[in-house]
Amino acid sequence: MNTDWIKVFVAAFFEVIWVIGLKHASDFWTWAGTIIAIIVSFYLMIMAGRKLPVGTVYAVFVGLGTAGTVLSEILFFEEPFKLEKILFILVLLTGVIGLKLVTKEKVQEGDEI
Repeated sequence: MNTDWIKVFVAAFFEVIWVIGLKHASDFWTWAGTIIAIIVSFYLMIMAGRKLPVGTVYAVFVGLGTAGTVLSEILFFEEPFKLEKILFILVLLTGVIGLKLVTKEKVQEGDEI
């Protein structure tokens, strides 16, 4: 896995933070943290999209962010656990992993093979 895919995964982690922040922020500091998470998340996604296919980057970003947000709500915010939710998240993650596996990375001039 190269550094561009790591950027996508870290961006998805920050997406989970800012989505939770949008729901639970209540004062200046939590809103500031939410805004910082939005900036970091989109910056990393944009940087990864410069070298990886944008459609795949976006699908992986959103899929991981959705799964992370739902799981975080269940684990940390007392959202009810429903087996159907978990099964659909697993289907979503299977698609995301499949997209990553079938995506060929571009070799640009100056990159070492």
